[in-house]
Amino acid sequence: MKWRHTFQVRITGVLALLLLIVIGVVYFAVKAATNHAVENQAQVQLQTGARVFERLLELRGRRLRYGVDWLVVDSQFREAVISGDSQAILEALRQHGTGTRGSELFVLGVEGTVIASTLGAIAEREHFPYDRALRTALRQNKSMLIVALKGQPYLLVQGQVLTPMHMNRVVMAFRMDDLFASELRSMSNLEVSFLTLQDGRAGELFSTQPDIFWATIITTLRNSSWRALPQLSDAHGKRFLNQALQLANTDDLDDPKVLALLQSPLDHALQAFAPLDREFLAIALAALVVSLAGALFMARRVSRPLNVLADAAQRIGAGNYQVPVVLKRTDEFGLLAEAINAMQSGIASRELQLAHNALHDPLTGLPNRALAMERLSNAIGAGRKVVLLYLGIEDYRAVNEGLGPEGVEQMMLEVSRRLSETVSSGDTAARITANEFLLLLENTEIDGAVAMADRLHTLLSRPQTIHGDEVQRQVCIGVAVYPTDGQSAEELISRAAIARHDAAAQPGYLQIYQQDRDLAHQRQIGLIRDLRRAAAEGELFLLYQPKLDLRHGHVHQAEALLRWQHPEFGMVSPAEFIPLAERTGSMNSLTLWVIEEGMRQLAEWNMRGLHLQLSLNISADDLHGQDLAARVSVLLQRYRLSAEQLIFEITESAIMRHPEQALEVLQSLRDCGISLSVDDFGTGYSSLAQLQRLPVQELKIDQSFIRNLDETSGDAVIVRSTIEMSHNLGLKVVAEGVEQERSLRLLERWHCDTAQGYLISRPLSATAFEAWLLKSRISS
Repeated sequence: MKWRHTFQVRITGVLALLLLIVIGVVYFAVKAATNHAVENQAQVQLQTGARVFERLLELRGRRLRYGVDWLVVDSQFREAVISGDSQAILEALRQHGTGTRGSELFVLGVEGTVIASTLGAIAEREHFPYDRALRTALRQNKSMLIVALKGQPYLLVQGQVLTPMHMNRVVMAFRMDDLFASELRSMSNLEVSFLTLQDGRAGELFSTQPDIFWATIITTLRNSSWRALPQLSDAHGKRFLNQALQLANTDDLDDPKVLALLQSPLDHALQAFAPLDREFLAIALAALVVSLAGALFMARRVSRPLNVLADAAQRIGAGNYQVPVVLKRTDEFGLLAEAINAMQSGIASRELQLAHNALHDPLTGLPNRALAMERLSNAIGAGRKVVLLYLGIEDYRAVNEGLGPEGVEQMMLEVSRRLSETVSSGDTAARITANEFLLLLENTEIDGAVAMADRLHTLLSRPQTIHGDEVQRQVCIGVAVYPTDGQSAEELISRAAIARHDAAAQPGYLQIYQQDRDLAHQRQIGLIRDLRRAAAEGELFLLYQPKLDLRHGHVHQAEALLRWQHPEFGMVSPAEFIPLAERTGSMNSLTLWVIEEGMRQLAEWNMRGLHLQLSLNISADDLHGQDLAARVSVLLQRYRLSAEQLIFEITESAIMRHPEQALEVLQSLRDCGISLSVDDFGTGYSSLAQLQRLPVQELKIDQSFIRNLDETSGDAVIVRSTIEMSHNLGLKVVAEGVEQERSLRLLERWHCDTAQGYLISRPLSATAFEAWLLKSRISS
């Protein structure tokens, strides 16, 4: 793991980043507060300086006023003014001297014309530009005016020279130039600038600032207004707070404006905070270094127990649950260490339980198939003799349906207990499926294994009381021997299972594996696999066997018989594949195919004018569901058939398996109009009372009673009694398996309704049946 990706480095980096952010925020907040304080201080200084500036202007105006008042009372000057001689006025002004130096003087006549002027830009006999404003100021008792004369700012005061005939006015103008601006700066601590502005054109600039500073200011004045001057400005890297004042106080809006710009410097005030800024920065850096050291220390304290916990997690992940986590802390890490110790203890316990569950049956606690395979493989690998007993509970399904899952569990627990008590300590009893057990008998000969099988059968066949009902188990056992019957565990178990299936299919309860039984077993597996797709592949077909009406002597009925042409095994007998279909759950699909194919053939014969009644076989599995009648009704509508053309045959044993359920399904079929027949009657266990409850219309006597029927045989009594009993119950009787002429004659004499068998005709294809039927009708 690279160092930059470690938790310690990450937490140190995060803390350092947070500290940098906090210190940066504080620093810039203090900086902003400092700048704001400096700006406020400069604003206060600017406001104070503006008041000082106004006071200085007022003082200068009073000073000029004193000079004018002193001048107008001077006798020599009065006489010169009364004489109207400009030279005399100027000579008297030079002689007067004090109070007028640095200022311009104008003597105005009654109409406002200039009699004498010290400013060359304004000639004698010219009308004074601000005469009207001066008259207005005189009436309003204003002491001074600030105006723009010839593009330059001036401060004007006026006085009167009264004569018996006229009133002349003396105007003194003080120019507001660079010298005056410097004087004001020394007294107000503000940068001062004067400027005249008329029609967007700026006049001569008088300022304590360099000319380059005014480039932006003058551009703003030309393009906008003096009120749009920026509050803050820079000059040569220095910042100033600005305040613009309009000084011209004439009433005429067309008169030029005189502006004064007062500026308070900010940099000087900021320099006072520079030491504080440096000290704060030094403190911040020192705090950052100390904090980084603390963060690194804390990160190491946090990462050290995490490393211990990480090592423990890796150790637990590797399957080592013996070493506890040692972390002597009382904080959250200590609690986490205790939790990890408890977790690894729990994991160890659960793994032991899981390992046991993986190799043992959860209900009985016996070894399961995996453990049995392992032990069998070990015995084979060691070359020891092994005999397998493959034991199956045949009535498992009946117990499950009758007593439910709890009853089955009690039965399996009792079986496992009896097995455990019977087998030796070196042998193994395992439960490999729901109702199958496997016994591994080591170092045992075949005779000893058979004796063990006998004891187990006797022991397990004893009745067991479950929920108050006495249950007697049906047990079948298959035997296979190593190395005679197989060289591997899989092969040996497979052949023991084959022997067990043979034991269930044959009389007795025990079967030892016979050589070459694998071929028959493989054939069964292939048939089971291929049966599911036989209908889709077109391998299934129906044959039709005529049923002779003995009373009228003609055929108007037939039975549809299912056949299977397998592509590999050839013609497969129904006696072989029907039990396989019932065992694997494929019977329902086969029945539906037979019903639909039979209806299709009936519809085709109806179109050709051959109206027949067709018998179709249904199985016990078809009586479990509730949708058979609905599906048949749909097919009847599809092929436009009458329900009276159908007869459904169901075996006596299938009805007796679940009589109540069978009665409900048969009644729904009867409600559709379909006739019902009890097939193979006489081979089951039905009672007359039960038979009377069923909604059937005929009985079909099993062929075992008919095939060798003669008047002297014991079967004759059974057949004759069955015919009479059925007629008394209102049922028709069909005799199948008629192969001899004498049997047919006896059935006719005993008033049997219908006969079926090879004597009448073998099962025929649809085409052959149609030809046979036409031929029989012509001959009759």
